[in-house]
Amino acid sequence: MANSPQAKKRARQNEKARKHNASLRSLVRTNIKKVLAAIDSGDQEAAKAAYLAAVPVIDRMADKGILHKNKAARHKSRLNTQVKALSA
Repeated sequence: MANSPQAKKRARQNEKARKHNASLRSLVRTNIKKVLAAIDSGDQEAAKAAYLAAVPVIDRMADKGILHKNKAARHKSRLNTQVKALSA
């Protein structure tokens, strides 16, 4: 338990940041699920649109440090591969 005033403040700041980061991580997961749902439906246009909407969100979270840059790249690569496979 934090005893000093600065430790108490850091604990408050950390909790606030944790909640904010959790909501941003949730946003990324939601966008990824939307792309996957469009892929499962077999609609290539919807999947492409969902993918194009998800990419900036994934990139933004990688820039902010919410996601590791390699994880963001991996998600984008795998989703793009699945979207392209619909046309084949």
